[in-house]
Amino acid sequence: MPLVDRALAGLARQLGDPTGFAGRLVGRVLNRGNRSVVVAAVAAAERGPSADIADIGFGGGVGLDILLGREGTVVHGVEMSDTMLAQARQRFADAIARGRLRLYAGRMESLPLDDSALDAIISTNTVYFVPDLAAAFTELARVLRPGGRLVLGVGDPDQMTKMPFTRHGFRLRPIDELVSAIRDAGFDRIEDRRVGNGPRAFHLLVCDLPS
Repeated sequence: MPLVDRALAGLARQLGDPTGFAGRLVGRVLNRGNRSVVVAAVAAAERGPSADIADIGFGGGVGLDILLGREGTVVHGVEMSDTMLAQARQRFADAIARGRLRLYAGRMESLPLDDSALDAIISTNTVYFVPDLAAAFTELARVLRPGGRLVLGVGDPDQMTKMPFTRHGFRLRPIDELVSAIRDAGFDRIEDRRVGNGPRAFHLLVCDLPS
């Protein structure tokens, strides 16, 4: 494999599962680059005080930080990267001690949460690394309460195909395919909101379960 391809493949692996020192650097970069999208996802969750809200695949932790800024919200974070989990445990030790934040190791396809445990879920830039959409969206529906909301953030797939690192392990699915899989999991209202302008505008799929 040429040197450039090896470098791109290594970056793609770190984006999917940040590990070690390089993973911590990637997490910091993602926090800066994704902040505006995560802010929009949290706003789209539209849940009041005392809600239980999860960030699935929280990476560098920018979503946890924003959610913890909402007074009364109990925040749940699920992450498959041991490096990101260890970093979050250190960074948010006070919130964990006060019971404001609960962290779990796990994947979207098999969430370590009880049925109907959450009022809302946000998850951004994660589905590219999920092999089984049906299993993942069924799990997301399972852990939401009736009337719960999922906000799924996805880069525009046509634009992402132009990024050279996405050739290495990314699953770039059409938005219509994601919407169909979400609907099959039991969500009855799905809205595609855009964050930004033009063809590169990020997609926020705002999805509600029946009450």
